[in-house]
Amino acid sequence: MGILDQLAVRNEGNDAPFLITPSDRLTFREIAEAAKESERLLEPVKQGDIVAIIGDFNRPSIAAMLQLLDRNAIVVPLTEGTKPDHEYFLESAGAQWLLQDGRLERIERNGTPNALIAELRERGHPGIIFFSSGTTGRPKAILHDFQMFLARYAEPRPALRTLNFLLFDHAGGINTMLHTLFNRGTTIAPPERTPDSVVETILREDIELLPTTPTFLRMMLLGGSFEKHKLPSLRVVTYGTERMDQGTLDRLCALLPDVDFRQTYGLSELGVFQVKSKARNSLWMKIGGAGLETRISDNVLLIRSANRMLGYLNAPSPFVDGWYNTGDIVEEQDGFIKIVGRASEVFNVGGLKILPGEVERIALSYPGVLRAKAYGVANPITGQHIEIICEPEGGVTLDRRALMMHFRSHLQKQVCPHKIIIGPVPVSHRFKQQ
Repeated sequence: MGILDQLAVRNEGNDAPFLITPSDRLTFREIAEAAKESERLLEPVKQGDIVAIIGDFNRPSIAAMLQLLDRNAIVVPLTEGTKPDHEYFLESAGAQWLLQDGRLERIERNGTPNALIAELRERGHPGIIFFSSGTTGRPKAILHDFQMFLARYAEPRPALRTLNFLLFDHAGGINTMLHTLFNRGTTIAPPERTPDSVVETILREDIELLPTTPTFLRMMLLGGSFEKHKLPSLRVVTYGTERMDQGTLDRLCALLPDVDFRQTYGLSELGVFQVKSKARNSLWMKIGGAGLETRISDNVLLIRSANRMLGYLNAPSPFVDGWYNTGDIVEEQDGFIKIVGRASEVFNVGGLKILPGEVERIALSYPGVLRAKAYGVANPITGQHIEIICEPEGGVTLDRRALMMHFRSHLQKQVCPHKIIIGPVPVSHRFKQQ
């Protein structure tokens, strides 16, 4: 049974919109009709063809994606926000077609197909390709067998009225869309992904669930979003894709005492997991779910998942006996874990090792610091020294000398930043700190 048929069964008799945008209100019946109408446009696409869609969560993009998956094609969701990387993405994915603005364009490809693509075509299954965030090296092309990707929606689950925050090219964004469709829920897209627009949407549409990033929550704190407005409908805020700091979480919990804050954890390579936070104000969590195993080796989290990707199209396989090294350094306590940093980011200053998150935590504890980004710089004597960018809250002037004294009162001398830059910390189009 194709995905559209599965969704038709789940949505029988349901005429409520599953997606509300500033310009549209879409029911499943309407998206199914739009998918049917797209058949003629997509007729040249054959089973196993790789089709990149530059789009968003809207009628034409969702309809085309569902129609292509029903044709057992391999879909590459992209957005305008990554336009400078599109040529790299198309090449790495081996895209044969490009769909944008209602136009289907053929991309000529020569050479032998990737072995993983050939395997998926042999299975006769649809596929989906995501790209890693690329914080270390060029983004990796992540290939999933979509039949396995769909397995997580087999059992119906409750669906809250959700703000559509995560993007069309993000595994978490696609997960939100499919969860909503399979569980007769509703997602609402804000006109813009800005704190003011998000707050206005929450108030206007009675949003119950806000899935977002720690960086965006800090932006909302900066703008006074939670102090200016009461958000009576909001029940749950989920945060993930990057580390949250305890100070920010404490501020959020104090400002929104009736909201449940839940940490999420997922990897494009392995999917989204079931996560249980120890408490609403705690960074400790448990990761679980069907077909999922975890273990810790040298303080690094390893995961084995039945619903994992087939592999990278442009990099070697990362699996060892089925285990995936997440690169996340964790602490463990009473069956819960807490992520404290990335193994690839550990600073080594004269033999003394420290995580950037620890230096950034000290920076964020200083009044008026909104964001902080610590990084290592080669040093001929100590191997590395630490420098840091500190972004002030709006209207705040940071005293560099006082900030340096703050570091010295909390850190060993060797790992105190050699240089403090007062200025903006780069943020990606996915609202993750870069």
